[in-house]
Amino acid sequence: MSGPVSGSEELLARAERVGRELVPLARAGEPGAVNRPLLAALAEHGLLAKVGTAGTAMDLCLLREGLALHCTEAETALALQGLGGRPILAAGRPEVVEEWMPRVLDGSAVAGFALTEPAAGSDVAALELAAVRDGDGFRLTGEKVYISNAPDADVYSVFARTTPGAGARGITAFAVPAASPGLSGERLAMLAPHPIGRLRFADVSVPAGNVLGEVDGGMRVAMSTLDLFRPSVGAFAVGMARAALDAAVAHAASRRAFGRALREFQGVSHQLADVATRVRAAALLVRAAATAYDTGAPDVSAAAAMAKLYATETAQHAVDVAIQVHGARALERGHPLEHLYREVRAPRIYEGASEIQREIIARSLFPP
Repeated sequence: MSGPVSGSEELLARAERVGRELVPLARAGEPGAVNRPLLAALAEHGLLAKVGTAGTAMDLCLLREGLALHCTEAETALALQGLGGRPILAAGRPEVVEEWMPRVLDGSAVAGFALTEPAAGSDVAALELAAVRDGDGFRLTGEKVYISNAPDADVYSVFARTTPGAGARGITAFAVPAASPGLSGERLAMLAPHPIGRLRFADVSVPAGNVLGEVDGGMRVAMSTLDLFRPSVGAFAVGMARAALDAAVAHAASRRAFGRALREFQGVSHQLADVATRVRAAALLVRAAATAYDTGAPDVSAAAAMAKLYATETAQHAVDVAIQVHGARALERGHPLEHLYREVRAPRIYEGASEIQREIIARSLFPP
């Protein structure tokens, strides 16, 4: 983005520098497992604090975009930590916030966001994990899947059904320590090796003080968190799209074919012009959605949906074009674009698939 340097641009540039610096630490981590040294480094650079009490939606977007430009692993570590910790920070009792958030924000405790279930993905109102009253507390029984930082996290923001048959109005959010008896899990091997796993709850006891928000009000906690993070998923996508575009432009300028640089072929240069335009438009949508969230605008859900939809679809296209420009070398294991090709697919699904974002946007066009 060109123009005068603002506080936002300074934060973006800072995130880009940190991302570049953290590449060796990210690569040293075990694929599919939580990289605790990477989280600690993000905290030492002051970035985890930016997704806590001092941060805004705009801050989160700038951090995710900047980190993703050079180090998607650092970006994902920051995002998953923020996603898991946000419900505790926003809706936890003071004693629960005091117990967990200082450690979440300094990277010494890992947080996970436990919403999706085997039979409830996009339709989150169909959650079946049962939370049955037991004296002053609850007992949780059931299963969660595709959970961030599972099973290696220290605490999870868990969404469970407290009122059967009540749909979205019968869900409650809980802070559940990983050490709780009856809670177990396993890692899942994903296309991009992020720390994602399955959790099993076998009569897990949770005290009433660990309810996040109100009983049967958990969907508000979930949706508030997703409204904050959906624009930042778009920011993650913008960072990857920028990386792909930069790689394609550099390659087209240096690679020669048939006696000319690739950039001199209109079929190549015009494709890159279209990608550059879409990336700029995606960045503007992301910033508009972040501003809507930070200012409490009434259309924040639609704005967030537009940003996530357009940015993630644009990133997929940008990476695909960049690979096509590079040719077979970009398909080699370990090539930066091969890495991006695996990374870029998931954001079109998690935190609401593209089809769900279109539904949210469509409903905003036809209010009841």
